[in-house]
Amino acid sequence: MHKLLLIFLLFSTFNICAQDANEILKKSEEKITGIKSSYQEMMIKIVRPKWSKEMTMKGWSIGEDYFTSVVLSPAKEKGIVFLKRENEVWNYIPSIERTIKLPPSMMMQNWMGTDFTNDDLVQRSSIIKDYSNSVIGEETIDGLDCWIIELIPNEDAAVVWGKLIMWIDKKDYMQLKTQFFDEYDEMVSIMTGKSIKSFDGKKLPAIIEFVPLDKEGNKTIVERLVWKFDININERFFLPNYMKNLR
Repeated sequence: MHKLLLIFLLFSTFNICAQDANEILKKSEEKITGIKSSYQEMMIKIVRPKWSKEMTMKGWSIGEDYFTSVVLSPAKEKGIVFLKRENEVWNYIPSIERTIKLPPSMMMQNWMGTDFTNDDLVQRSSIIKDYSNSVIGEETIDGLDCWIIELIPNEDAAVVWGKLIMWIDKKDYMQLKTQFFDEYDEMVSIMTGKSIKSFDGKKLPAIIEFVPLDKEGNKTIVERLVWKFDININERFFLPNYMKNLR
């Protein structure tokens, strides 16, 4: 966890601002990308205009390329396993006792019925390498002073978004809000971090709320109840033929 406090100055040139925006983003990304492994227990709430649904699950990860989770509740979906192996996605469905590798045609389908797609969890672009950035302002969110950083994709970057605007707090470099824009500069979704807690010495939002603006009344809320870092994890957890054994 980074303990250095970056002092924000008023800069006279765009190049200096851009350089400092890059440093802020690096420190923010390292809070997550610097994690070698993790274990988490979470509650996911899917909200729709006429109904809502809650799921609990637990999951394990190694780096950014390996992640697996198993549903604990509700009973109807208990035992469903999701596995990400680099660019591959696998599901184990206990009701039919089958392990399925998702084809590319299914990558844009919603993950576990949420507002995230399977592709969102697999294709993670680098906000450092794929975007140019600049500090465009400051704002206080929930009592935390934040930089507002605009990210514009580089011409050769294979990214989905036409622009990102991100709020990063000045003390702990937490990403507290991100606005996602399409290629026509229309804002299409907002992701907000809330309920700041300390997990294994890392100060991070316990709740992530994702709202797609083109679907009125829809949102997905992810609440991390337990989050442990840099622990020993059996690598078998990330093998397709082991998915049915996860509990």
